[in-house]
Amino acid sequence: MKVLVVGASGATGKLLVKQLLDSGHEVKIIVRSPETLPEYMKSSNNLTIISASLLDLSNAKMEQIVGGCDALASCLGHNMNLKGIYGKPRRLVTDATRRLCQAIIANNSERPIKFVLMNTNGNRNRNLQEPISFSQKCVIGLLRLMLPPHVDNEQAADYLRTQVGQNNKAVEWATVRPDGLIDEEDVSKYEIHPSPTRSAIFNAGQTSRINVGHFMADLISNDETWEKWKGQMPVIYNSATS
Repeated sequence: MKVLVVGASGATGKLLVKQLLDSGHEVKIIVRSPETLPEYMKSSNNLTIISASLLDLSNAKMEQIVGGCDALASCLGHNMNLKGIYGKPRRLVTDATRRLCQAIIANNSERPIKFVLMNTNGNRNRNLQEPISFSQKCVIGLLRLMLPPHVDNEQAADYLRTQVGQNNKAVEWATVRPDGLIDEEDVSKYEIHPSPTRSAIFNAGQTSRINVGHFMADLISNDETWEKWKGQMPVIYNSATS
């Protein structure tokens, strides 16, 4: 398969790219600073590195890059510093998701293209009317006011849920919601649920970045996994017994 990954220079994006390359996929990535990439990326014959700022690309160039891809994955996020949180672009994830999906649609592929979005367990799947406590609603309301990246994550997932929808002939999607992200060296046992099984605010679980990368790669590679979770927002936790 040919897969485009954006956010590939991030902590989770790098791990997703490695999973895809190890599985023999042809991978394209769009990064602003290729010199910061790890050596296994730079030396891979199956990796095409496009040096660019994603949102600065013209529609025509975006369509050219997306053309021929069987799947797209976004691990984009905001740097957790003042500039990353409050600076521009405030809608990085949403705008990238929208433009990439529009490029897919413009290419008029004969079959649907997969789009996998990394998101957060702090974002509800409103298609399922997921219940949360009043106290958590209050905290989420404050996050919307104080942290633009949280709103960006919500709006990116909502674009797929409400604008792309469930029956789009060009784009099929899944939004992956990890809980508290941690670093681990190896893939471990993990659990996938349709909705959170614990409060993301008051009883957060843990999810290793390498497990997120593994699950996203499995969604892309494994048709059975894709059929189970497409059009949904699965939640991923590290298994308590891992």
